[in-house]
This record gives sequence, structure tokens and C-alpha cells, in this order.
Amino acid sequence: MSPLGAARFATTHWSVVVAARENASPEAREALAELCRTYWYPLYAFIRRQGHSADESQDLTQGFFTRLLEKDFLGMADRTKGKFRSFLLAACKHFLSNERDRARAQKRGGDRELLSIDGPAAESRYRLEPAHSLTPEKLFERRWAITLLDRVLARLREEFVSTGKDRLFDHLKMFLTGDKAASSHGQVARELGMTEGAIKVAVYRLRGRYRELVQEEISRTLDDPGAVQDEIRALFAAVRPSPPRGEGLG
Repeated sequence: MSPLGAARFATTHWSVVVAARENASPEAREALAELCRTYWYPLYAFIRRQGHSADESQDLTQGFFTRLLEKDFLGMADRTKGKFRSFLLAACKHFLSNERDRARAQKRGGDRELLSIDGPAAESRYRLEPAHSLTPEKLFERRWAITLLDRVLARLREEFVSTGKDRLFDHLKMFLTGDKAASSHGQVARELGMTEGAIKVAVYRLRGRYRELVQEEISRTLDDPGAVQDEIRALFAAVRPSPPRGEGLG
């Protein structure tokens, strides 16, 4: 398990950044690198929507996260700003404003490449993004929210797997994701050999635990605990259905 994963319940994203800025230990740097690996795609989509080509966006994303690991760049981090995602986006904009030569971006990464970005896969994901009605900033917000919620679902599944209930989770998760093709409680009960009442109770508990984990994950991205509920509302608003998706973007 990565240092970030091991410290999941004890750290915030801000504390990881501060530790990496003030502590040169491999553990602190790896924890920050884990954050980079988790949140690279929202920034890739932001850079891509700025009008850069797929190759340029890949290089710039790698270059940005490499710079992020440099202490002077981390010195920009200001916890009083509140939201870690706001810091990350502002830092990326600062990086792009000073990054005019693609060759410089490639040289900066060099053999210290932080991310191994699958270019074709990244571009395939980008082509499924909503059409240009979303600004680069709005697309970043949407992807950040989806990435965070995906982390929550992964954590929730881990809990079920640890107790040998992965099959139950795989049947119940549709009640969280709002899948239009979701089965009824009765159908799921028949498939699992359980009573419909037991399934309803399991779904109720699943939703409660999901809410707890969403709040916990969001809390880790903020410096002000009082802002959690506002952030929850903002993130769910960011993933609401968008206009029809475009084809052949960029």
C-alpha cells in the first residue's frame, strides 16, 4: 500500500503537500506522487480543452506534475485558499502561462518522468467528454468530481471485498450510480438468494456508508472543515447530466 493509502484516515491532501514541501523524505514525495497519479486526468482534460494537441497535452501534464514536486513550486501552495483542487488548477494555469516551448516541457520531464500517461487511452476518454459548451475550468471541475467519486466507490468496494461480500456490492452499486437499467430490489434478491427486505436494508446501509465516505474524501481536500457541505453540493452539481456529448473533439 502506498504511504498515502496507509495514511488515508489521518491525512489531508494539504498535509501531504506541506509534508512534501518541508520534508525531503521518500515517503512524503511518494505520497504527493500518488496524488498526482490520481488527479492527472482532470488536468489533462483542462489542458486539452485549452486547445493543445493530444501530444502537447500529455507532455504538459507530465511537465506540470514534475514541477509540482519541486520545492519552489510547492511554495505556491497556500492552505488559506481552502480547496486543494483550486490550488492545483491555479498552479497549472501558472505553469502553462510560462510554458511556451514544448521542447522545454519534454526536457523538464526527462528521465524524472512522474507519470506514465497512456496517450491513446487519455485521448479516448477526452473524446467522450461533453462538447465545447463546457469551459476548460468547468471540465476540470467535472472530472475532479468524477475522480473523487470513483475513489469513494473503489474504497467502498474494498470494504465489501475484505468481508467476502464483493458479489453483493457488485449487485447493489447500481442503486448508488442511478443506472437506468437497475434491477428492482426483488430481482436482486432472487439473484442473490436473499429476501427483498434484506436487500432493502443492505441498500440503505450502503447509501449511508457511501455518504460517509464522500464526506471523508471531500474533507481531505479542504483546510476548512466547515466548508464540507458546500463542497459536496458543488461536486455533485459538477457531475449532473450535461448537454449531448460531442464527437471528434479537438
